[in-house]
Amino acid sequence: MPDFAYVARDLKGKSITGTISANNPRDAAAQLGSKSLFPISITVNKGTQVKKTRRVPGTAMAGFYEQLASLLRSGVPMLRALTVLSTQAGGNKTLRFAVNEIKSRVEEGDSLGDAMSRFPRIFNDMGVNMVRAGSEGGFLEDALERVGSFIEQQEEMKGKTAGALAYPVFVMSVGVIVVGVLLVFFVPQFDDLFAQMRKKGGLPQATEMLLALSEFTQKYWWIALGALARLAILLREYLSTPEGKKRLDLVKIKTPMLGSVFLNLSVARFCRVLGTLLKNGVPLLRSLEISRQAAGNVILSESVQKASEEITAGERLAKQLEKSGHFPQTVVEMISIAEESNNLDNVLVTISDNLERTTFRRLETVVRLLEPVMLLLLASMVMFVVLALMLPIINSASAV
Repeated sequence: MPDFAYVARDLKGKSITGTISANNPRDAAAQLGSKSLFPISITVNKGTQVKKTRRVPGTAMAGFYEQLASLLRSGVPMLRALTVLSTQAGGNKTLRFAVNEIKSRVEEGDSLGDAMSRFPRIFNDMGVNMVRAGSEGGFLEDALERVGSFIEQQEEMKGKTAGALAYPVFVMSVGVIVVGVLLVFFVPQFDDLFAQMRKKGGLPQATEMLLALSEFTQKYWWIALGALARLAILLREYLSTPEGKKRLDLVKIKTPMLGSVFLNLSVARFCRVLGTLLKNGVPLLRSLEISRQAAGNVILSESVQKASEEITAGERLAKQLEKSGHFPQTVVEMISIAEESNNLDNVLVTISDNLERTTFRRLETVVRLLEPVMLLLLASMVMFVVLALMLPIINSASAV
């Protein structure tokens, strides 16, 4: 997250300069507005650098947020709490280094959220924005606890998903290895036999395809691996761009069977963060800005941004979310009723809980369907190899 140098005026008209960390100039202007400052100019501060570090496991991050909240709630000063956490980071050198750097920045006068934003690979946008909102609204301890709980729930969801997909991935990996071994070591044993049969009357098309694939695999496997590696690097670079991220998120929500799973998980994350912020007194527009960044889906985030612009003009949230077409109708109806009853914060958290439960049940169903599909695909690949090898022999026996 870059730093922006700004020139602004306060309510008394006094000129104020400084730096602020934000995703973009618009986010920087929003942060200044929340501090009752009117920006005159906002430019990227080229003198600042964002720290490039390794990622930290989710369990360690959840522990960091929860321990920091506990220390602050117990009356421990911020700098002392950060010192304690840096010594308790254990064997995670990356987290210990980040906490020490954050402590140094806080000592120099930066806010906790601004200091954390310098480590985007460790502290994501949702965590940073929640901390900023908590600092501004006077509920920092609650914000830290909720971020920790949210990360724990996400890690639990990731663990369940990884566990559910482990068997299908294992079956597919075994299938690729088995077919590779057959093509490299088993099929070449029949080359001489098939060469004689080709001279006498030709081979079936399936056998010719198998022999060509086997020959290519033996001679040019390194080219194929190099091409795949290069393709993976190019794809990773493309997906790191804004256009690539948007295209990937669009493919996710349009994927058959799994599209609704990806979309509902993003909606659930958005609703949970929005409900948490509203419950702690953060204004709706500011809450929408933070929660849309925490949704984890660019398409959904853009829809929420458009809804925020309409809400500024006096429109209701539910109506604008329905227009986007990315929110389930049941979710829209519940939000509409919650707006009328002035109970939006609690209903949003309930929506998130329900969506996560139903989405995981759907994911389990999809995974159960994947298992027989993977087995069938593996059996089909092996069957093709066996039939391609046996067809010439069967045809020769029939001719005799």
